[in-house]
Amino acid sequence: MREYTIRRYRSDGHGPSARGTLIRLDDNGLITEADPQAEAILGYTPLELRGLEARKLAAGRDDDPLHPTHRDKLRRGEPVILTLRHKDGYFFTALINSGREANRTSLESDTRVRLHDFQQVDPRLLELMETSSDTGIWEVDANLRDVRWSPRIFALLDLRASATLTPEQAIFYVQGNQQRVRALLRRCLRTGKGFSICLTLITARQRLRQVKLSACALREGDTIHRIAGTVTDLTAHYQQQQTEQNLRQMMDSLMAASDELMAAVDPTMNLISFNPAFAHQFSLTFGVTPSLQDNLGDLLSEHPNERRLVLQLWQRAFERDQFMIEMPLAHQERELPIFEFRYQRLLNAQGELLGAIQVARDISHRVRGGNNLKYLNTHDPLTGLLNRREFLHRLTRLVKKPGAHYHALLVLDLDHFDAACEPLGPTQSDRLLRELASALGLRVRQRDALARLSGDKFALLIENCDEATGRRLAEELREQVRQFAFDFEQATYRVTTSGGLLMIEQHPDIDPDALLGLAADLCHSAKLAGRDRIHVGQHNRALEPEKLARQHLHALQACLDDHHLELAFQALRPVASATWGDHVEILARLRLQRDGEEILWQPGEFLPIAERFDLAKQLDRLVIRKTLAWLAQHPLLEPRLKYCGFNLSLASALDDGFADFVERELENSSFTAERFCFEIRESDATQYPDEVALLCDALHEIGCRVALDGAGASVESFGLAARLPVDVIKLDQGLMANLHQDSVQQVMVEALHRIAVAAGKETVATFIEDDDTLRHIRAAGLHYGQGFRLAKPQPLDALAPVTLNLQTPATDP
Repeated sequence: MREYTIRRYRSDGHGPSARGTLIRLDDNGLITEADPQAEAILGYTPLELRGLEARKLAAGRDDDPLHPTHRDKLRRGEPVILTLRHKDGYFFTALINSGREANRTSLESDTRVRLHDFQQVDPRLLELMETSSDTGIWEVDANLRDVRWSPRIFALLDLRASATLTPEQAIFYVQGNQQRVRALLRRCLRTGKGFSICLTLITARQRLRQVKLSACALREGDTIHRIAGTVTDLTAHYQQQQTEQNLRQMMDSLMAASDELMAAVDPTMNLISFNPAFAHQFSLTFGVTPSLQDNLGDLLSEHPNERRLVLQLWQRAFERDQFMIEMPLAHQERELPIFEFRYQRLLNAQGELLGAIQVARDISHRVRGGNNLKYLNTHDPLTGLLNRREFLHRLTRLVKKPGAHYHALLVLDLDHFDAACEPLGPTQSDRLLRELASALGLRVRQRDALARLSGDKFALLIENCDEATGRRLAEELREQVRQFAFDFEQATYRVTTSGGLLMIEQHPDIDPDALLGLAADLCHSAKLAGRDRIHVGQHNRALEPEKLARQHLHALQACLDDHHLELAFQALRPVASATWGDHVEILARLRLQRDGEEILWQPGEFLPIAERFDLAKQLDRLVIRKTLAWLAQHPLLEPRLKYCGFNLSLASALDDGFADFVERELENSSFTAERFCFEIRESDATQYPDEVALLCDALHEIGCRVALDGAGASVESFGLAARLPVDVIKLDQGLMANLHQDSVQQVMVEALHRIAVAAGKETVATFIEDDDTLRHIRAAGLHYGQGFRLAKPQPLDALAPVTLNLQTPATDP
């Protein structure tokens, strides 16, 4: 298939016209398509040109664009000037361009969308339009005698397209509205006013169809000569409406037959159904009677605390398939029934949200009954949450259960609760605690245990939970408390909370009271660190006695607050081939006042404290900030520095905002991001591979590099070295010890190096302490080495370039 552009050509020096027409020819020289400009240039409409031989446009045989002479020029991309014949019979000179074969499967880059000339609609396109939209087209003349239907209308009436019927027979298919249809047609002919009406048709097969009949008048001048319109099949829509109505009636009947409180809302919180029991209890509690389509937010506008909680419950119902919660319908000074609320999300067949339904059963007799000693002994009477004794029982049962599973224990303590709620008084303070307990329950899974330990202290036991999930849930609960508001007497009261998150592992020898004490210690350290934060710790790490830990914590916080940080570095040396530039790893020490003397606190001493009390992330960021500030003071180092590595704690590796922090810090640095590498421990990557992979991707987007530190410490290292998106593999210290005497370790080192090279990564051997180890590292082909044999740690100032004073000293005249 070929394309040609035809423009009129003037021989008076003005050249070709700017306006042209595009035609397409098949391999037999027949025109298959033309654009709307063809009529202005050639006098033929696009429909008239379709199927016409191209040579019939030529004035003579020598002007045939497919003549071998002209065809060869056009194939070479050269234009030709020919004489063509207009439809009206006169001749004109035309410039014809070609030079490309039309693509049968894709649009050309210069294709433009143009207005369709519906006088030339292909019947196949019309059939497709009617089928996809369930719409047929009809026409009738001014005498109501000549009626024409498109194939879709025949199909709607279960008739063959060849069927013969009179206009009166056509109207016969309209059930119950025949006279009205006749009147509307006559009015349209008389006044030219169109109409649209919904009708019920009975087809030739005695099937009912709901349709919409529309019409408009067609004029020639001021005379109406025909009426045309459409018939749209609405049967499926009506059937769906009927089904929804039947379901609503069925739901109303079921609700009316139940004594439980039942209600359903749509996604905008409008009531779409409820039973008399719900209406009665709602009116009794809030003093307003609900009606269908009332908005719950508007109904509860006079009760801001209850409104906030109710809307949160329904919003949670939209997000989850189902859940259950026990609470009164409102938290008021008077005693109200306690209900077991069950929520169920409502979806249609396509999975789209329709709303949610609530079923509430009165359990006051079970909760408050004098014979129900079990409930009273296991639940807090103020909030309805578990009490301390039952919480410890469940914690004991969980940690002593056989199997190796990880769980999380979270203790929350409200900040300055007594001072914040002093204006409320004891009654309203208790009400605040009840509403806050209900708000916390919205974020908790049904299988987890939420308890009120005492006063304003709560605890949550999260089953089968890794540290990343525990951190995320703890932060959600902290934010939930922060966003909580309690309105009373034209004032709004807010509180914050500090928390201690303890990661625990099942073991029969664990003391549950000790676990709760450790979590409480973490919570206390969060308060000391500034409140409104979560501190995280591990129970299985060797912990110092509480008194000594407190002393070290105060010392560590003082060092961080006063920036008593001493930076050092250890160089990485190339061992396989010479490489120019400085490659360093940043090390940190803390200056500590002890017994009147200033000493350097080593990482092995303060890092366990930082990780126990969740200060490691703050320490990481302080090291990065101070290093970048030092580099900014030494711009001459910029050409030399090729690698600057930072060790990351697990807290930073799991921090979703760490990459954003790095990007902000590097914005004003003259050192490019690719020089900085962040080292993640192999044990952390093994435990949280997905979270570490996300961090690697985020740091790569900035331009930084990532290293896997401690590779070879476990068998997972080989898989991580191959799959984890890191740039550098740093071998573990254990592989270097006695490397020259252990052939198995030599094979492991070579294997890790080969895997890294195959994955396009560099390798670093750490803790090279002697010549024998260095010799084996070189033989294995590793890229870099690090250790006392190559370079010892030095203060960071030793990395600064030497500046020379080239000024000539002044001489006495």
